[in-house]
Amino acid sequence: MQSSYNGLALPTGGKAIDYSNGKLNVPDNPIIPFIEGDGTGRDIWKASARVFDAAVEKTYGGKRKIHWFEIYAGEKAYRQFNNWLPDDSVNAARDFRVSIKGPLTTPVGGGIRSLNVALRQILDLYSCVRPVKYYKGVPSPVKHPEKLDIVLFRENTEDVYSGIEFKQGAPETAKLIEFLNTEMLKGGKKQVRKDSGVGIKPISVFCSKRLVREAIKYALTNGRKIVTLVHKGNIQKFTEGAFREWGYELAIEEFRNEIVTERESWILGNLEANPGLTIEQNAAMIEPGMEFAPESFKQEVCNEVKGVLEQIGKSHGNGEWKRKLMINDRIADSIFQQIIIRPADYSVLATTNLNGDYLSDAAAAQVGGLGIAPGANIGDGYAVFEATHGTAPKYADKDVINPGSVILSGVMMLEYLGWKEAAKAIEIAMEKTIQQKFVTYDFERQTEGATKVSTSEFATRIIGNL
Repeated sequence: MQSSYNGLALPTGGKAIDYSNGKLNVPDNPIIPFIEGDGTGRDIWKASARVFDAAVEKTYGGKRKIHWFEIYAGEKAYRQFNNWLPDDSVNAARDFRVSIKGPLTTPVGGGIRSLNVALRQILDLYSCVRPVKYYKGVPSPVKHPEKLDIVLFRENTEDVYSGIEFKQGAPETAKLIEFLNTEMLKGGKKQVRKDSGVGIKPISVFCSKRLVREAIKYALTNGRKIVTLVHKGNIQKFTEGAFREWGYELAIEEFRNEIVTERESWILGNLEANPGLTIEQNAAMIEPGMEFAPESFKQEVCNEVKGVLEQIGKSHGNGEWKRKLMINDRIADSIFQQIIIRPADYSVLATTNLNGDYLSDAAAAQVGGLGIAPGANIGDGYAVFEATHGTAPKYADKDVINPGSVILSGVMMLEYLGWKEAAKAIEIAMEKTIQQKFVTYDFERQTEGATKVSTSEFATRIIGNL
């Protein structure tokens, strides 16, 4: 560990968080690096830090304190160090393990595609965790926003975000297309047009399984009832479809006693409803249209039914499966509709990277939007909590933006540290402030009888409600 980072000495009185045997060891005085962020990030961070400090002080009576340590990324880093993401900032995030950041500008004109993506990949923060739930008083475009209460686990390191792209017209692209058409697709009807740009999308067994593992562990720890694997496997069978298959494999391999898959629940439920059901009859019930299927497929489904009853009939039968964590899956485009018309059917979602990016924003729109949508990027012993919205530079330094995204990301951070009492205190105080209708302009214009307050005043109201 260094004595200084980016030329700044460490705060006195603070200690680094340790990690051993798969667990964080958090002192009462942890040093936590922060990146204030670009644009509106400056206003948001000032307001949020006041809320965090007040909640920790009030909750623990001065026995605990966060020692904040500024590190640099984005525009501020570029101005001071001519570097969008200095090595010392990455080193500090690694050495102190837990950090928090505001929104960052994505550099224009080449170089790092996204500072956020760079941090995730460098620190191997493979789980993007996005809780989406309703706080009373928040304006919403749906009739029953309170029914939506999900936690989304988005794979954070591969898919198109670590993909390789080849520009249309480049010599290497022409060479790749020629190879694909004459070698990989030789003899088939499918060909890649020669005037195409081409992208390669990697999805691996390793990254898929570790993401699903974290989603299942979270669900079991927090009493959630369903984990849904989200994919586009009906079209992309060997990437998205494989994510689904590997997710089920992981669930059965590592959590057999705690989980039941949706198809297993159908098989067990069918037999409980009709104890005289034959294997063939049960198979026909879980696969409608079996009478038109080839004999080989019929046998495959019958073997599946027989295997389930033999393997978990005793442990999961007689209604026991109803007390297990359900693992199911849904097609990506379908889930967008499902979280609107049947939100109560979903609890924890495990998704590939791009699908998770779309879905988390779409879900947030139902409960106040990105202005109060929190997020975390978590790996093994490392975590960066962050605002999920952009920098909104035209509002920078005007003290008008909703700080809710960073504040609730800080709530997630406090929960991650094990300081759950302070986290809950902030949530309650923020919800009370919104119900009192003292809100920033984004909510005020949608809320009848609301009083518009500044970023800093919104924080002051929350602190008053602590």
